[in-house]
Amino acid sequence: MNLSSVSVALCAVLACRSNVPPRDDWPVTGGDGANTRYSPLAQITRDNVSRLRVAWTYHTGDLPPGARGEIQATPIVVNDVLYATTPALAVIALRADSGTLLWRFDPFEHRPRESHVNRGVSYWSNGDSARVFFSAGRRLYALDARSGRPVPSFGDSGSVDLGAGLSRDPGHNYLVATTPGVIYKDVLVQGMRVGEEEGSAPGDIRAYDVRTGAIRWSFHTIPRPGEPGEDSWPPDAWKVAGGANSWAGMSVDTARGIVFVPTGSATPDFYGGDRPGANLYANTLLALDAATGKRLWHFQTVHHDVWDRDLPTAPNLLRVRRGLHSIDAVAQITKSGFVFLFDRASGATLFPVEERPVPRSDLAGERTWPTQPYPLKPAPFARQRMTENDVTSLTPIAHDSALARFRTLRSGSLFAPPSQEGTVVLPGFDGGGEWGGSAVDPESATLFVNASDVPWIARMRETVPITPTNTPRTGAQVYATYCARCHGEDRAGRDRTPPLLGVAKRRSAEEARRVLQYGRGFMPSFSRLRARERDAVMTYLGYDVSRRVSTADDAAGDRPTSRYEFAGYERWRDAQGYPAIKPPWGTLSAIDLNSGRYRWRITLGAFDSLTARGIPPTGTEQYGGPIVTRGGVLFIAATQDARFHAFDMHTGELLWETRLPAAGFATPATYAVRGRQYVVIAAGGGKLGAPSGDSYIAFALP
Repeated sequence: MNLSSVSVALCAVLACRSNVPPRDDWPVTGGDGANTRYSPLAQITRDNVSRLRVAWTYHTGDLPPGARGEIQATPIVVNDVLYATTPALAVIALRADSGTLLWRFDPFEHRPRESHVNRGVSYWSNGDSARVFFSAGRRLYALDARSGRPVPSFGDSGSVDLGAGLSRDPGHNYLVATTPGVIYKDVLVQGMRVGEEEGSAPGDIRAYDVRTGAIRWSFHTIPRPGEPGEDSWPPDAWKVAGGANSWAGMSVDTARGIVFVPTGSATPDFYGGDRPGANLYANTLLALDAATGKRLWHFQTVHHDVWDRDLPTAPNLLRVRRGLHSIDAVAQITKSGFVFLFDRASGATLFPVEERPVPRSDLAGERTWPTQPYPLKPAPFARQRMTENDVTSLTPIAHDSALARFRTLRSGSLFAPPSQEGTVVLPGFDGGGEWGGSAVDPESATLFVNASDVPWIARMRETVPITPTNTPRTGAQVYATYCARCHGEDRAGRDRTPPLLGVAKRRSAEEARRVLQYGRGFMPSFSRLRARERDAVMTYLGYDVSRRVSTADDAAGDRPTSRYEFAGYERWRDAQGYPAIKPPWGTLSAIDLNSGRYRWRITLGAFDSLTARGIPPTGTEQYGGPIVTRGGVLFIAATQDARFHAFDMHTGELLWETRLPAAGFATPATYAVRGRQYVVIAAGGGKLGAPSGDSYIAFALP
């Protein structure tokens, strides 16, 4: 081999590993800018991982009232310091080898407390300056990494308003950032979460100057006049349409200066009669110039989404082989169970993708798109179709009940649209793939992805007119009409929605009033209700509204109204609370992205109550994802059974597991301090009816 050939080969190796983090750190939520969730550490191996023990535990001590909360964050570790967030949305810095608190910052010390999930922080340094960026409520903060104090020169005394600088004024609409932004040189590219109902805020992507907080560029995901993609929306849609936002995180090719941005659906999520067209750039993987925001290429994974098929996680950057050639690629998993693989530079698909005809909607005014893209490889990592043969058989009673209901529902296609009868959605609204993400081994181009595999039901109903009347409805009547379908008639909560029993002890009257007025997340606004009816339902929920906290008139609002509304989130379960489909209900897969073939697939998670009956592990629904290491070990928590697992990444063999004090609904991280490797996981629970926790737990070899 001549010197030129050696140089080419060396460059190829360096390109392959250009996004691998420093050996000892985990400096980005996804492990590195490429979101590989891979570590080159190898002290913990397949041979010794069974000897792992708890090295330290840190309790945040700030679960909200009623001890209900979550930790979905993946910690980052830089220079032996671990940075993470707490259930109360504080930022903490710990000594990474002992869990000793160095500093804590509470963003709500001087303003009303808010609550939403948070998945971590971003870190930037340059010479003597080091900053930690995170979001709470509408504000994006820059903290001094050494002291935890806001940086005065950033924005307004250390923070900026995420609602400022959008393509239109979002007003009081819901807007937060649940996932940290990504750093490219001296800009922070930030996405956000917005509401899911009609009239929500637009999902512009912004890049902020890391020093000043000034917006360096914006990309309009709902195109304005003259911008490419405008013709995929009705005229002037940018003035009223919402969503098409990137809430799930991003990845950066630092060598090329490309930021890869996955986006979610347009709003309202389940009825698109007022937004005809394909709706670019919703449900799209965008490749943008990280320095300018210029669109380089895009691929839309769902046209005119009415299934809430947001792209749920940042894509993975890796190199794949095609014959004798290596290609820089980007892999995007989806809620539907697909893996789309693209050439990183050009956007060309690296496995064939077909546009296939799909069923039409029969809802009046709805014009669903006639085709949808199906990648031919790899095969889906979750089931996409349910038949009568798939109905649960745990017990004869459960089978007969589920079968009878199945026969009343629409099914048979991944893209069967929501209907008034109810439509089976498989994978469910939370995937398939979810925000926990996937990991890749850069040496073998293997993608590791876990999946929930349970059905949900999408049912629509005609919108109930809300008009001023002489006799306002009682709180019980309002609750039964608008709230019970999601929060339950008993107010105990279900599926995505929290319980409302005792809510007046956990949330202030002002916060409850804001949520009713403006909505939050997937809860719609009820501004069209008369003010007296909003007060009545607050009284029904236990609030004292004899003295009004804020002023409002007693007329119905003028918020736009779609012809149909979503009838509420429903995981389809049997009477015992288990999914109404045969197992597996949760899986973990390893996919060779060179060939598109599966290396292995296993069931992940178990219900102790079913195991005690002699039923083999069924898998469980999952939140959180895997990481992999050069030691050949895959670490993942994610399951309802509150176990933390280590698998042989080459075979899928279980090597070690331990029970956490609360379910680890988060993605772990691994790092080393003075040569000792640690693996850390947040044990926050709180989802799927699981008890909440407030701990970060680090494991290491004795």
